[in-house]
Amino acid sequence: MMLSEDLLIALLGAIVIDLLFGDPSNNYHPVAWLGGLIGFFAPKLKDNGSNCTKKERFRGIIFSISLIIVFGIIIHIGAFSAVHLLGSLGFIIFSVLILKITIAIRGMEKHAKAIMSALERRDLINARYNLSMIVRRDTKNLDDQHVISGTIECIGESVVDGITSPLFYYSLFGPAGAFVYRIINTLDSMIGYNDNYYKDIGWMSATLDTIGNYIPARITAFLMVIVARIMGADSKQSMQILKRDHNKTISPNAGYPMATLAGALRIKLEKVGYYSIGEGYEPSSIGKCKTAISIMKLTTILFCTVFSFPLITILYLAGWWRMLFGL
Repeated sequence: MMLSEDLLIALLGAIVIDLLFGDPSNNYHPVAWLGGLIGFFAPKLKDNGSNCTKKERFRGIIFSISLIIVFGIIIHIGAFSAVHLLGSLGFIIFSVLILKITIAIRGMEKHAKAIMSALERRDLINARYNLSMIVRRDTKNLDDQHVISGTIECIGESVVDGITSPLFYYSLFGPAGAFVYRIINTLDSMIGYNDNYYKDIGWMSATLDTIGNYIPARITAFLMVIVARIMGADSKQSMQILKRDHNKTISPNAGYPMATLAGALRIKLEKVGYYSIGEGYEPSSIGKCKTAISIMKLTTILFCTVFSFPLITILYLAGWWRMLFGL
């Protein structure tokens, strides 16, 4: 049984299925179920005692680690069982299903197109509302330039959060790696805030997300510069803005893909009162959004080609997959 071939086939299958069909509705999406579980337990992590900071942080740590361990073991047992009981086809199907629910290429494109469609109709209110579904900021008073900016920022972050990071951990640990990353990212998106309510219960979630995205964000930014050159965008400016502005965001990772996109598109990405990335040689536009989506897709292909495929093969030759799956 060639586990490396099975993992590669599953990787391609998951990406093709995502591009063709996107995500199911929240009623049928395991990540939405996971979000519901986190939402149920989050208030129970709070404490009103005199030493609430330490207690809440401890509870947040235990909750996050427990969720990761429990579901990580369940998914790995599922993959292990598929290998030994169902053979290559069963393992491929299982891996496709797990990896598919951890990536969101078409999902991000769908959100961006909803915003672009509203802007094309000059329906700024609806565009602001659609943007509010994918960002944490208040969108009620944004003009069209800042709506487009927020959309492109999300596309940049989504390349890492929704594509390359799951693929990175899939390439190292198989289906369980991708799913564990998705747990961490979901925890961060739900409770990894720095406000008074969440800062302690979500401290571990935010920390794990920062660690988990550290390497993928930097690999992805570098590949996006290459993609900018392939597509005829401004790759020189992309690299310059990446070097200069990658540390302007609160997150030590989010600035990498965002700065790369800003430079490649020759625009300014701005969250008022927080950061301004890029020079803004050209205005933000719907056309720039479309180019950003194309960069996202081509970066996915390049990441698989130059990182995932070689790594999965190398780990097979090193005996990693046989050891991981008991063969």
